Amino acid sequence: MTSTGQEPSIFSRIAAREIPATIVAETDRIIAFEDIAPQAPVHVVITTRTQQYRNVVELAAGDPGLLAELVSVAAGIAAERSNGQFRLVFNTGEASGQTVFHVHAHLLAQPGPGSPAGDDSLGEGSLAFR
Repeated sequence: MTSTGQEPSIFSRIAAREIPATIVAETDRIIAFEDIAPQAPVHVVITTRTQQYRNVVELAAGDPGLLAELVSVAAGIAAERSNGQFRLVFNTGEASGQTVFHVHAHLLAQPGPGSPAGDDSLGEGSLAFR
């Protein structure tokens, strides 16, 4: 149980290394890992280590510095994997498709030259969520 009495989210369990994931970046407050059901050639989930915030609206109101750190980590991953070009998606609420109520973003991109994700082609219609 967390300090709020909630069961740990899947993201908290990944951060605690209880559930395996391919971690691509982390700081003291943020962890990023490859999505298990990718919607684009580069698809990374970036989340806070704390599950205090259920969505990006709560995070922005409660800790804008942590939101800025999350975006900064996303930009760093995109610089390495997609020449700095990316889409950052936050789903807020069940009707929007949010299924894990622990704030997180999806970084979606095409791979850049020499990136771990492959080539740098930008085929038409190749990115989800156009």
